[in-house]
Amino acid sequence: MENVKKKINIALIGLGWVSTHRHLPTIAADERFKIVGVIDKHPGRAADIAKKYGCYSAETQDIRTVPWMNEVDAVTVSVQPMLHYEMIKTALMLNKHVITEKPFAMTVNEGQELVNLAREKHLKLGVVHNFQFASSTQKMIKDIEDGKYGAIKAISAVQMGNPGRRLPVWYEKLPLGLFYDESPHFFYLLSKLSPGPLEHIGSDIFPSTTGLNTPAQIFMKYRAKCGSSSTPVTVSLNFESPVSEWHLMIFGEKCLGDIDIFRDIYMCLPNDGLHVTSTVFRTSLIATWQHWAQNISQGIKHLLGTLRYGNEIVFGRFAEAVLNDTPMEGVGAEDALRILKMQHEVINNAKYLYK
Repeated sequence: MENVKKKINIALIGLGWVSTHRHLPTIAADERFKIVGVIDKHPGRAADIAKKYGCYSAETQDIRTVPWMNEVDAVTVSVQPMLHYEMIKTALMLNKHVITEKPFAMTVNEGQELVNLAREKHLKLGVVHNFQFASSTQKMIKDIEDGKYGAIKAISAVQMGNPGRRLPVWYEKLPLGLFYDESPHFFYLLSKLSPGPLEHIGSDIFPSTTGLNTPAQIFMKYRAKCGSSSTPVTVSLNFESPVSEWHLMIFGEKCLGDIDIFRDIYMCLPNDGLHVTSTVFRTSLIATWQHWAQNISQGIKHLLGTLRYGNEIVFGRFAEAVLNDTPMEGVGAEDALRILKMQHEVINNAKYLYK
């Protein structure tokens, strides 16, 4: 008799851009999942997507009313963050495994309650912390582990966000607005790449110049403690930039590494010593070659809609956790809670430079 592998019957709740352009294609391409249905409150959206994937649809915010929910083993939650807690809690109470978009919850207490509930019900609860598994990040991690950098002297993350780009309609309702929605990416990346645990030293907030809840800029300072030494770690988030760029840089003894997060490009530039003409030109040549070589390969994936930014690994770990009870390293409930605490540490302790 043919051995049929068990599949996870999954439903997707919330069908915004990330869900439809990242989660759905990733799940559909993974043979461990079967898409049973899609759910969204907006008229016609779920029905249209269901036709494409040959599955059920439901137009609601209350998944308890969905008639086919008894056929579902797990759900993704991609609704607006203000609804994460109630949606995740409801799904867990219905005995469904859950993987949610960030930010995890609106308060640390909510997050802790969800972690406890999942544990009590022996269900898997994961979070989409995907950029740590993007190819650029994985290349940098390998170089660090191989000793290519030598001692790490500093880490710096820089976000420049154009307020005119595609943004969710609800972001201004969050604590510090867009900071709350986007900062988890930098917190889990820094946690992954830092040589030791991060200690928050302080954060400065420059208020919006246009009266928004989202600040103009937030500057965060940390130190990564490793034995008796400390490595400076800084994060600069600018929400009023004319250009959108996200970068994370590692300053090593032997080289400088840069992850271009949006393009999924990794550049590694050697120590330029005396910074003479020859090494200046060498840096330019290496940077230009690495940038365009990867821009072509990753750009093609971007144009074809196949650049997943590590989502395939996130959902793969979730699948293995559900099927084989394996740990969800980097994307489990405790990871979600840890990053949530880092967000609220900044919110509760940041200093406004002026108002």
